[in-house]
Amino acid sequence: MPRTRYNNMDNINTDKTLKQFKQWREERRRKKKDYSYIIPNSPPQLNYLLGNREEVSMTWIGHSTFLIQYEGLNIVTDPVWASRMGFQRRLGSPGVPIGDIPNIDVILISHSHYDHMHVSSIRRLYGEETEIVVPSGLGRKMIRKGFQRTREMKWWESLEIGNARISFVPTQHWTRRTPFDTNTSHWGGFVLEPASPREGEKHQVIYFAGDSGYFRGFAEIGERFAIDVALLPIGAYEPEWFMTSQHTTPEEALQAFVDVRAKLMVPMHYGTFRLADDTAREALDRLEADRQRRGIAESSIRVLLHGETLRFPEA
Repeated sequence: MPRTRYNNMDNINTDKTLKQFKQWREERRRKKKDYSYIIPNSPPQLNYLLGNREEVSMTWIGHSTFLIQYEGLNIVTDPVWASRMGFQRRLGSPGVPIGDIPNIDVILISHSHYDHMHVSSIRRLYGEETEIVVPSGLGRKMIRKGFQRTREMKWWESLEIGNARISFVPTQHWTRRTPFDTNTSHWGGFVLEPASPREGEKHQVIYFAGDSGYFRGFAEIGERFAIDVALLPIGAYEPEWFMTSQHTTPEEALQAFVDVRAKLMVPMHYGTFRLADDTAREALDRLEADRQRRGIAESSIRVLLHGETLRFPEA
């Protein structure tokens, strides 16, 4: 029986030829890059994280992994505590050791690439009541691996866990874990809203973008949701001729921030693994230069350290 193959909006193709891979490899050999800047670690607020069930908070573990405390739930996005990614060592240590993470209620997986879905990390986090939310096509694989409480979502679908309403939204990307399963599961981001907002109480709407190239879907997400905080990827974009369809540049990430109409941007997907030829320092410098060029307020972008917690309403 033929397997379903998933596509991007407008059928944008992210496939690359062997010739293009060879060209990238040749370019990489000629580049001289300064990889000395490592994102610092901030001592995690462990007592707060273990006890908090009231405030909204987000703690950057590294790459696209966050611990998000939302509506009384402990949520982890794209869990990767791995010390290596293929031949590449992790550039810094995770912001919070996995053994210090509080009991997890929900794991959100944006897509099945290894730098977003590390099965050993998921096993460490998966408890007796943990629910895993994955894109269409990925549920069967997760259940085979023993994660029985797995729920699949299609683009624009929503579900409720506790008092959190979780919506799955499009990205422009692709996926593969073996030579034979290219695009047999989908990819996307998540929007978190209160399922039953309390009258008169300020609530935060959080958008976790997963992994994406720049596309018109950002504007549609901004039209459908009143987003407060957008977690957006700014790394793995160089060489741009090779990465453009699947990873945003810092400038494109800032445009995505404008498109989704968020109040605050938190950059992610940089400085943890060397997935492409850009560096963390380059990504941050380009983001800051474009922020100034656009006249966007400095307070609209919050650059976190590994292990740093952003708290609401304190923030």
